[in-house]
Amino acid sequence: MTDTLPELDRIDIKILRCLQEDGRLSNLKLAESVALSPTAVLARVQRLTKDGYILGYEARLNPLKLGAGLMVFVEVLLDRTTPNVFEAFKAAVQVRAEIMECHMVAGGFDYLLKTRMADMSAYREFAGTVLWQLPGVRETRTYAVMEEVKNSTHLALR
Repeated sequence: MTDTLPELDRIDIKILRCLQEDGRLSNLKLAESVALSPTAVLARVQRLTKDGYILGYEARLNPLKLGAGLMVFVEVLLDRTTPNVFEAFKAAVQVRAEIMECHMVAGGFDYLLKTRMADMSAYREFAGTVLWQLPGVRETRTYAVMEEVKNSTHLALR
């Protein structure tokens, strides 16, 4: 099943674009941007939220200023690919704040993790005390990010 946007009209798409650009945009400014009344825009935003197009709002924080300047991607290969191992692994990564993203992937390994911490010393500690102790982990490959070229959460909207 693919997620498509058939029931969204051009105004809905414009609302999503505006909010994606600035989630703190006031309802009044949003209404001006899409040329509708504030009441109509509020109703649309509420519908878009109820229907799951808008998942929530959050502030993007600067990891460099908050002691999490090192980004590391980690390929994880599990020792067994059974439902109970997958479930145990998924539950274990949920409680670790250093693991920002975890994706099950197809290919030569099972999961791709995005982690953030202070520096390489903190990563070595994390690898030894957390990462390699996660349920089912057989092998990992680490990729420390040297330069972040692009970082966006914006989706391409048509």
